Amino acid sequence: MKVCVLGAGKVGTTIGAMLESCAFCEAVYLADCRPPAAPLPLSKAQFESFDVADTKRLKAFIAGKDAVVRAAPFYLNREIAAACAQAGVAYFDLTEDVETTAVVRRLAEGASVPFMPQCGLAPGAINIIGASLARELPALRSLELRVGALPLYASNAMKYYLSWNTAGLINEYCNLCEVICGGRHLLVEALDGYERLTLDGTEYEAFYTSGGVGILCETYAGRVRELNYKTIRYPGHRDLMKFLLYDLNLIENRKLLTEIFDQEVPVTETDVVILYVNVVGQDAEGVRQRSFAKKIYGDTIDGRRYSAIQLSTAAGLVAVLELYARGRLAGGFVKQESVAFSDFLSTLWGGRIYAGEEKSALPPAR
Repeated sequence: MKVCVLGAGKVGTTIGAMLESCAFCEAVYLADCRPPAAPLPLSKAQFESFDVADTKRLKAFIAGKDAVVRAAPFYLNREIAAACAQAGVAYFDLTEDVETTAVVRRLAEGASVPFMPQCGLAPGAINIIGASLARELPALRSLELRVGALPLYASNAMKYYLSWNTAGLINEYCNLCEVICGGRHLLVEALDGYERLTLDGTEYEAFYTSGGVGILCETYAGRVRELNYKTIRYPGHRDLMKFLLYDLNLIENRKLLTEIFDQEVPVTETDVVILYVNVVGQDAEGVRQRSFAKKIYGDTIDGRRYSAIQLSTAAGLVAVLELYARGRLAGGFVKQESVAFSDFLSTLWGGRIYAGEEKSALPPAR
């Protein structure tokens, strides 16, 4: 399989590094408007510098390829997905943006190859895990998804350092969030739904953010009373974000808020990704609960260090690419929740990052 990766930032280059060890991948074609920050030790990869917003160059770049991965900013998704639809090339992306997913869904109508947005961590792997647990119970009551990408150490008041795309982070904090509450499909404000939880003896807070639920609310409409996705942070973070967004009214100036974060909030690669899924339902023997909890840490691939958010996000996408190579994905729009978690874990990188109780083993250095 020949794979195009559009966007050679942190996640795009991690996807390239993982594809290097995948037997199904013959070649990787990386593209970005700027070259990678450091030379990529990837024998299967070649890099081309151009602006993916240049439709003519984009169409030429993806011609003859088997799959396109969008690892560029979410606002470029529409042009890339449209080019894939026209060329008949399979499309995968990492977006959490609800409107962008709706556009991809329309473009996927009648396609013979898969169009699968919302790959990665959340949405992505967390939706696959949640739906697979839900299938174990004939009658559902609640499905709770919790994910946090956190610094292992933080001394600032926000108890937070940046570990991924700032524009995407601000987008999640500002947009409306889909939930099912009392059996009704609703839109609620981000940062609401505040709760405290303890995992492995550490206390966290969680609150609604946009996009992480994917399209699970649509999939489970009429089948569950409570369904929601919340972001995990250290206690105190939510209140400071509400101050910035509402007291200072920066929700009306996301560009400025993004610039402030990029200028003043440190970037860390010493991070941890926390996943927690809790499902309650009923079978023939009574009320039952199913849960999944995991922490993912940064590690190295072929001597190069990758953060926890890079590994967890890239593995979610590379796993479904492998399933496509095996012929396990249908054509047209593909939901994350249509993938069985057992199939996901059977892939090289899905299994090595998401299996087990704690940190996964990586392939030996070559």
